[in-house]
Amino acid sequence: MSYSPLTPLDGRIAVVTGGARGIGFETVKALKENGATVVIADVNKEAGTKAAGALGTDFFQVDLTQPSQVKGLAAEVRSKHGRIDIAFNNAGIAVNVPSEECSDEDWQRVININLNAVFYCCREFGKAMLEQGKGSIINMASMSGIISNTPQPQAAYNASKAGVILLTKSLAGEWAKRGVRVNSISPGYIGTEMTKLGMSTSDWYRDWLQFTPMGRLGEPREVASVVVFLASDASSYFTGSNLVVDGGYTSW
Repeated sequence: MSYSPLTPLDGRIAVVTGGARGIGFETVKALKENGATVVIADVNKEAGTKAAGALGTDFFQVDLTQPSQVKGLAAEVRSKHGRIDIAFNNAGIAVNVPSEECSDEDWQRVININLNAVFYCCREFGKAMLEQGKGSIINMASMSGIISNTPQPQAAYNASKAGVILLTKSLAGEWAKRGVRVNSISPGYIGTEMTKLGMSTSDWYRDWLQFTPMGRLGEPREVASVVVFLASDASSYFTGSNLVVDGGYTSW
């Protein structure tokens, strides 16, 4: 058995949701560098078009909270490329508000984007992979799915990410014998636009660094490399796993 190279993705078709910015954008780059053909799916037409132009990929504008649009996305990718081998369900949002002040609309928006949309994507991309008898789904969870962050209040976000982790395990168990692997990634504080917005609150940022043993934010590329690993045959015995990429935050 050869062990080099471990992560070639030549000939594989990948879909990255929320691929226009941040971790998603960096992951599109990483997947392409390892040989995959990548499709960016994002609700933001301007950002998605710009990212696709910069990286030389296809772009589909899609509202992932609408099941019919997710189904249409999967159909279009299969129509053009013939298959779907890798799906990185990355799109998500955060709302930082005290729970007693959280509106129904805010709660539902977070759950719809962070959890419901992940299920819709798993279902539709999973159908294609099950027909093929092989595929790798990687869901974006968070360390917030296994701990409750401080000092910022974000009950909806935490609950949604905990749901992603258990959804991942559930699908992994259902689909393992049919060739489809399902894993999740749980980043800590990564230097994305969403995190940088929170950094503007100096008390939050101080605590984030203080509680992270490595004493720094992660970089999007450090998460992208984990996606490449889970997408590739190097992780062939991984399914139902939740890989925590948090600089040690949850080790205290």
